Amino acid sequence: MKIQLTSVFVDDQATAHAFYTDILGFRTKHDVPLGESDRWLTVVAPDDPDGTELLLEPAGHPAVAPYREALVADGIPLAQFAVDDVRAECERLRGLGVRFTQEPLTMGPVTTAVFDDTCGNLVQIAGPA
Repeated sequence: MKIQLTSVFVDDQATAHAFYTDILGFRTKHDVPLGESDRWLTVVAPDDPDGTELLLEPAGHPAVAPYREALVADGIPLAQFAVDDVRAECERLRGLGVRFTQEPLTMGPVTTAVFDDTCGNLVQIAGPA
């Protein structure tokens, strides 16, 4: 068993797609229209095109808003991505206008930081200390 697909709920798929590809550097895997306005829109790591897909899922279900609002209010990230160097990635992302809600923090063997994905979620990046 392995993880093939996971998702994040997004307020606007076009905005999310631009952020996750242009800013974070993911690559589009699938972009299939579903109905009038939604899409089956997935991205993957550029160095692992056949790896785990991240679905940029429309946040239209009524349960999504209170769930995400509670996570953001408590500072809890909805997703976590691995990076080689958290501090360097923070600087790169800051240069592209990304707002961090948690500066790099080293806890034992790992360093983490948390940013706002501009689509309603907090995302954590983690790497070796």
